Amino acid sequence: MTSPSATESAGIRVAVSTVIFSLRSRPGADALMIPLVRRTREPFEGAWALPGGWLDEREGLDDAAARTLAETTALSPSYLEQLYAFGDVDRSPTRVVSVVYWALLRSDLVDAQRAAEDAPENVEWFDVDDLPALAFDHNRIVDYAVWRLRNKVGYSRIAHGLLPDEFTLTELREVYEAVLGRRLDPSNFRRLLEGSEALLPTESFRTGKHRPARLYRYNSEVELADRGPLGPA
Repeated sequence: MTSPSATESAGIRVAVSTVIFSLRSRPGADALMIPLVRRTREPFEGAWALPGGWLDEREGLDDAAARTLAETTALSPSYLEQLYAFGDVDRSPTRVVSVVYWALLRSDLVDAQRAAEDAPENVEWFDVDDLPALAFDHNRIVDYAVWRLRNKVGYSRIAHGLLPDEFTLTELREVYEAVLGRRLDPSNFRRLLEGSEALLPTESFRTGKHRPARLYRYNSEVELADRGPLGPA
């Protein structure tokens, strides 16, 4: 973290942290994963924690979230939204209020970042269902972020943030299964989405071992998620 700035007030510091979701392939099914950063100083030196940093007095919260992500993980997410503010008195040895964001990142971008020569050495990806004990109250934060994602994926096109620009319905269903943590009936899933205004069929097909599968893309006129009166960022 950078040095605290004028955002400190009456001994309270304001920090920004982010839960970044992506999918990683594993035998049997894709897994919902997040990156964690190993702390290099006390408190909780050596423990894993969410990426983040202090809020600078010259920037907004969204800008701070994007900046701290770039500084700690070298990642630029495809979707970023404010999640919640955590400010329990005993969550840190000093009084810190953390404004937490959640982000989505395509798996192909994660692979490219991990292969880069300048990839951060103290960042590792973990399965959300198999996390170690994290610093501060970050396990609680991740639990809430996973709950929020699993609730939101059912009524928004949020899965788009985890997919390339074009995808098959099978690939989309696998994203939903990884996020929800359960299997979905392929026929029912296809029937529900083929008539959706959010999906647009393309003229391209994915070829492989099975019969060619049509590629779809999301309708750009439909928002990734409904932000209510705030509208698009």
